[in-house]
Amino acid sequence: MSDNDRARKVVIASFLGWMLDAFDFFLMVFVFSDVAKEFGVTITTVTVAITLTLAMRALGAYIFGRLADRFGRRPMLMISVLCYSVLELLSGLAPTLISFLILRALFGIAMGGEWGIGSSLTMETIPAKWRGWVSGLLQSGYPTGYFLATIAFYVVYPLVGWRGLFMVGALPALLVLYIRRNVPESPDWTARQLAPRPSIVSVLRQHVGLSIYAIIMMTAFNFFSHGTQDIYPNIFLGVQHHFDHATITTIALIYNAGAIIGGIGFGMLSQRIGRRVTIVLAALLSLPVIPFWAFGSTALTLGIAAFLMQICVQGAWGVIPAHLNELSPPSIRATFPGVVYQLGNLLASYNATLQAGIGASMDHNYSWALAGVAGVVAVVIAVLVGFGVEAHSVHMGERAVPEVV
Repeated sequence: MSDNDRARKVVIASFLGWMLDAFDFFLMVFVFSDVAKEFGVTITTVTVAITLTLAMRALGAYIFGRLADRFGRRPMLMISVLCYSVLELLSGLAPTLISFLILRALFGIAMGGEWGIGSSLTMETIPAKWRGWVSGLLQSGYPTGYFLATIAFYVVYPLVGWRGLFMVGALPALLVLYIRRNVPESPDWTARQLAPRPSIVSVLRQHVGLSIYAIIMMTAFNFFSHGTQDIYPNIFLGVQHHFDHATITTIALIYNAGAIIGGIGFGMLSQRIGRRVTIVLAALLSLPVIPFWAFGSTALTLGIAAFLMQICVQGAWGVIPAHLNELSPPSIRATFPGVVYQLGNLLASYNATLQAGIGASMDHNYSWALAGVAGVVAVVIAVLVGFGVEAHSVHMGERAVPEVV
């Protein structure tokens, strides 16, 4: 098997892993009101499930990341996929609200492990010249999963209800068979097994400034994505605008198509003009779209604006897999990108509950909650990244020099 063949199979597995992970996660955003009705609580209370999932992803990134740095990317990727699939199935069987919330928290741990492992395995395997477009492709797995969740909501939900929707989320477990059969171990990780293994504490001590910067940056990024996605379909389009099932589905499909286009397009652009410039450009382009996206009154206006908004949001995100892996200390590359990403998720995990609470206090008008979060974090991202650092095309792979700390 050629190096390019191995690289392609790794890209496919990592893309599918993140896509199916996002598919399982985003099923939740379509059924807030159903779960609230089932357990006799408010919608705001049910949004705690999103908060718990996002918060626990940081723990999952650390646990799975450390195991992947110690035992290899490939086996830990399989275990992560299997765990989040089983926990999604169990969520559909939860008898009480408490058990449901616990299962969503555990799902967050499993979900948190996949991104860091998949992105490090990919970036360590592919040629450096592929990184930009592959970064965009990998991150587009997230809106692609959202796209598939939207289709499942439209097609499957009317037949099986919210519980059956979660049970469908067990299907990603089949991906483990593909990984086991086709995906090789990271050449970078294999080469480093011959070198002394520095402790994570000693590595982080050498890179404490980078770690703090990356966590702050990823907090802003997670507010950017979740602040424009989590309450948009079910609460903003459904509760505030009273759009029907078909209209909500159509708008969600449209803006996720925009997200996929943005992720791949801006990821490719970053290979030519650099990671930082591309991210700043995508973030700032979102600002003139916000008034139409949050305050539009018709389905047509909101659909077009949401399409453009997600091009910008996921355009900025499309650079992140390459950017974080290039910045990462090599000996903890399975841990560092995933942990700083998911710690950002932890710090931004209150977003859905925050936005839902603000909207509820304004007589169920969620426009200002959406616009406020999106506008502020777009500017914050532009400033943080614009004055930050990058390591475009840093060497990874089997000829990489072992890190000595």
